[in-house]
Amino acid sequence: MTERTIRRAVPRRPGLRRDAVGVPGPERSGDRAPGRRRALRVALLSAAALPLAGAAWIGVTGLLARSELTAAQRDLDTLRQSVVPAPAAGPASATAPTAARDRGQAVRSAAAHAARAHDLTTGPAWYPATLLPFLGEPVTTVRGAAYAADRLAGDVLSPLARSLPAATPGSRGGGMSQALTALRTHAPDVVRAARVAAEVRADVHGLPRSTWLPAADRARAELAEQVDRLAPVMSDVSLAARLLPPMLGAQGERRYFLTFQNTAEARGTGGLPGAFAVLRADRGRLSFERFGNNTEMATVKANVDLGADFTARYGGYNPTSMWNNSNLSPHFPYAARIWAAAWHRHTGRRVDGVLAIDPATLSRFLRVTGPARMPGGIQLTADNVVDLTERASYAMYDDTTRRKAFFVKAARAAAGRLMAAADDSRQLPALLVAVHDAQGDGRLKVWSAHAAEQRLLETRSLAGALPDTPGPFAGVVVNNAAGSKLDYYLDRSLIWEAKGCAHGGRPVTATVTLTNRAPTAGLPGYVTLREDRPRHRTRPGDNRLMVSYYAGVGADLTGATLDGRPVPLASDVERGHSVFWLNVELPAGSSRTLVLHLREPHADRAPVVLRQPLVMPQRTVLKPGGACHA
Repeated sequence: MTERTIRRAVPRRPGLRRDAVGVPGPERSGDRAPGRRRALRVALLSAAALPLAGAAWIGVTGLLARSELTAAQRDLDTLRQSVVPAPAAGPASATAPTAARDRGQAVRSAAAHAARAHDLTTGPAWYPATLLPFLGEPVTTVRGAAYAADRLAGDVLSPLARSLPAATPGSRGGGMSQALTALRTHAPDVVRAARVAAEVRADVHGLPRSTWLPAADRARAELAEQVDRLAPVMSDVSLAARLLPPMLGAQGERRYFLTFQNTAEARGTGGLPGAFAVLRADRGRLSFERFGNNTEMATVKANVDLGADFTARYGGYNPTSMWNNSNLSPHFPYAARIWAAAWHRHTGRRVDGVLAIDPATLSRFLRVTGPARMPGGIQLTADNVVDLTERASYAMYDDTTRRKAFFVKAARAAAGRLMAAADDSRQLPALLVAVHDAQGDGRLKVWSAHAAEQRLLETRSLAGALPDTPGPFAGVVVNNAAGSKLDYYLDRSLIWEAKGCAHGGRPVTATVTLTNRAPTAGLPGYVTLREDRPRHRTRPGDNRLMVSYYAGVGADLTGATLDGRPVPLASDVERGHSVFWLNVELPAGSSRTLVLHLREPHADRAPVVLRQPLVMPQRTVLKPGGACHA
């Protein structure tokens, strides 16, 4: 075998090469080692840069999302302003059709901006970032806020805007009837929107509250504030979608007895039932059929049985046969049933429900409709209607007949303005806002003679119902016991404080302060007249009140003082509530303080507060003591 043959027969060893003379050389892979190290460095750098790139991406898209949410907020501000009454708009405001168009544009624009904000916060970097402990909390907040805004704009406000009737340029008519048609058409959408609003509210309150990024915390807080306002409104609109069509006569004519309460003489539901009217509703068209005053109803006896507890507490005041005592109880359905039964006894006609309003409610309405002119040139305005009907009129007319005629004329004038606004599609949205605000204050109350409707009403403050369920409760109710009109000058305050924990119930102190601001001279005699014929000497301006404190179900009174001195209180039960009461003489220019020491079995949280709507609102301070642990 030759040398050449021998070299070929030698097997090649892996990793060796031959040089020019056939001697094995260095390993070829050694030349590739620097390349591999470079690739490794690139991979490591890329891995290190990825979180930074993700953070940068989140920062940039977060800023863009914030810009979109800010734009959406501006659109929602435009939407809100489009339904808020302009101070001097009046019924012929030329901007109303434009405002109606702006509502649709604002909702569409807000929905588009919110959707873009949501898209920007759903990229590939956002979800993994939310999983990071501590660092991911503001990312979760921003992402959740954008999603909530998207749902609010698209699934809540859009259906709500569609349910509002569109104003027809150059036309005023058809406001309430158009609204009724739109509400019936979109009722299912409105109900769904209310459900979404409640879900969004829960989602927003579930987002992280205190993160390392203050800007995210502020955004969450602002959004929470908005949904806290919106969700109850949507719930009310959902209820209205079910209640208003039948109550406004969609299935047939309806009639309602409307009472104007005079809060210058306090009663349980607000004020003395004075002027009244009969309201007719037919397929959304509203009209008044008749007006009258309390003299006409003074001695009409209502054939109605309100139960043993009612009779035990109020029977001695003859509430079913003395019109002026018909609403001593703060539970409005009692008064409504008496008024409905009395009207039936008086006229032979039944009504489908009862409504009650007061001069403060008229002030809200007149701020939307503009002034109402009375015969003789007197104008009722939002600024003067309370003073004119509850103070000045007593100085203007010393004759009772003329004064009561004045009240009826005022009611007619205001009603005329209201009917015009209700039939004007340009003013109706602002009027509905005023109605909603009035019922929230407890100054507008509604009762239905139809049981299914009444059950729905009693889920809202609009019904004026005294709740009969267990739980902490606090209510101060005054009834004028002097027969005067001095409650125009009455101030009230309540401080409710729970202290410590004890077996069988928590100690609670309720401090009630009453102040009579009436002057001692210069008031008309009818205002200061004391029909109670006091045995002791009094001055003009001195008042007398029956003061009742409504505690929680099952509460006990352990003691009470009046101006620091022990005082006995009478006790009753009304709709399960413990009620403690006494008559208090309240001289002009004086204050008196009633302190009740109670044992409340359910006072583990802040109480539900009964706020009697009088001329001056009650000042209330609550100091709950927190939960007691066994």
